[in-house]
Amino acid sequence: MERFSSLRRDFLRTGGVGVAVAAMPMASFAASAQEGAGFAAGASGIFDVRKYGAKGDGKTLDTDAVNRSIEAASAAGGGVVLFPPGTYLCFSIHLKSQVHLVLQQGSTILAADSPLPGEQTGYSGGTYDSAEPKMEWDAFQDYGHNHWHNSLLWGEGIHDISITGAGLIYGKGLSFGANRNARGNYPIYVAEQAGVGNKAIALKNCYNVLLRDFSILKGGHFGLLLTGVDNLTIDNLKVDTDRDGIDIDCCQNVRVSNCTVNSPWDDGICPKSSYALGYARPTRNLTITNCWVTGYYELGSVLDGTFKKFAPDFRVPRTGRIKCGTESNGGFINVTISNCVFEGCCGYALESVDGALLEDFAITNTTMRDLAAPPFFIRLGARLRGPKESTKVGTLKRILVSNLVCFNAPQRQGSIITGIPGHAIEDVKFSNIYIESAGGGTADDAKAQPTEQEDNYPDPGRFGVIPATGFFLRHVRNLEMSHVEIANTVPDARPAFYLNDVDRADFFAISAPRGSEGAFALHGVKDLRIGWSRAAADTNLSSVDDKIL
Repeated sequence: MERFSSLRRDFLRTGGVGVAVAAMPMASFAASAQEGAGFAAGASGIFDVRKYGAKGDGKTLDTDAVNRSIEAASAAGGGVVLFPPGTYLCFSIHLKSQVHLVLQQGSTILAADSPLPGEQTGYSGGTYDSAEPKMEWDAFQDYGHNHWHNSLLWGEGIHDISITGAGLIYGKGLSFGANRNARGNYPIYVAEQAGVGNKAIALKNCYNVLLRDFSILKGGHFGLLLTGVDNLTIDNLKVDTDRDGIDIDCCQNVRVSNCTVNSPWDDGICPKSSYALGYARPTRNLTITNCWVTGYYELGSVLDGTFKKFAPDFRVPRTGRIKCGTESNGGFINVTISNCVFEGCCGYALESVDGALLEDFAITNTTMRDLAAPPFFIRLGARLRGPKESTKVGTLKRILVSNLVCFNAPQRQGSIITGIPGHAIEDVKFSNIYIESAGGGTADDAKAQPTEQEDNYPDPGRFGVIPATGFFLRHVRNLEMSHVEIANTVPDARPAFYLNDVDRADFFAISAPRGSEGAFALHGVKDLRIGWSRAAADTNLSSVDDKIL
């Protein structure tokens, strides 16, 4: 028994802390925190922030006390930094290797108020850490992607770290970006201003990271900005915020599971592959599963359980989606997305516009309802925001989508899958899909000719009205759709499928209403087969310029 206790203490002080302590009952931490004067700070590898001077009263700045406790754990070779119930008002907290933060139920890390415009200090004369110096590659992505130190919790070049527990991280005093209108009863801070905090949690060039069970309210520009983080696990987080929820940028070997994200003003779960590290690095080997994303609900109402939907006349983009991009220099490779629920938000977006290789995706078991944008926006483009000498049009290929049901997709636009002239999207398969759109498109809508938008920001809204209720397919090679049904709530004059510059397309067991003239609009299509379908008679065409079926 004595040897077992010694081994356990050693294990807590080393890299196994994230696993071992997460498995220990929270009650044991509570008991340790209440032992009184006889409890020594750091005993048994547990570093209680109150023992290092934190008040947890929501009024006293606890930044120094929290950082002292983390430094002590790090100096001991690793340990658990414990946040008992209370509200810990902080500016920048510095994460360290082999340190596990445990947020007990009832604990809140509260972001102190940043300096207001024109002022040099924020709450009680404090400031967040300075943003990193400007680098030559900063122009290739927005300001928020280039800086990590100006955050509530941040770490760079560290490893074997974890944040777990049922507590809350509340980014009340953080900026959510420049030139933005107020969202709720919060002041406006300027992200680029010295001393202003911009993100709830930011990590750069880290590995072996676990984030589990806590909640984020109003997380600044990003609830999580994770750049160059490998062996990353994100599990059972609840994020209720007014910009991006979870951004996974240039990361490899990543698992995201069981998360709830309400992000009406920006993306919910957003893999990226920017140039923020100073070179192009792909996001690779990524799994997203069992998540709910939404843009339907007022800020904070998901976390407090009231689920207040925005009033119909309230202008909010209701973004809230799972999106790969927009920053897309390195690529997205080997990605699976499964068992996810979309509600009152935009649909999937897969984007390669800055030279990325977007390859080998499997998306399955998705439900969608009341979308603000089409179920799918799959875009290969030529924005090419990166070094001119090396940034060329990328690839987008080998995409498999199955088992999806969508109710109340938007009227203006069917799903958009489009490359650009000379650069086709390749090897795309859809199976077992049911999409019901609002319908109501007119004969004029059926004549719409969306422009190419080759070098523009990729967004479905920029394409205007789409001349298809189901799928707009342009510059695509090797397409297969089987057991796909398109339905409209009210009649729609547009065809279900619009194909332009498509080479080799197979449609099998397709059900769709026929528009004013037919279900398939074909323009510059080669090697087309339609079989066993209610939408059109069996058809084999080697080449067709303009035809309605």
